[in-house]
Amino acid sequence: MVLLNNDEFLAELTKLFQKARAAGSVTMTMKRYDGRTKPQPRDGTPAVKNPEYKCLIRAQSSSKKISTVVEQNNVERFSTAYSNLLKTSVNGLKRLKKPKKKAMATQ
Repeated sequence: MVLLNNDEFLAELTKLFQKARAAGSVTMTMKRYDGRTKPQPRDGTPAVKNPEYKCLIRAQSSSKKISTVVEQNNVERFSTAYSNLLKTSVNGLKRLKKPKKKAMATQ
């Protein structure tokens, strides 16, 4: 998995969406990240004291995986750029057909 800065991540994510448009899908995951790269010790002391929480974002399409870490002070700028990217990239989705419910017969 490749860890990119925020702008590079958005550029690569655009490329993933374009490749997946013809055939395939893109899977996105987001989770809170406290900066730990090692497991917590068994004695219960935290590995990172007073962690500043971040957001870890991963994207996967077929065999290509990319990720980025968004700092607290960059969340607003990243989320607006990410939402604009989604608006432009996710416009060709097929509409799901809902099954029609049969009308209840009156007795």
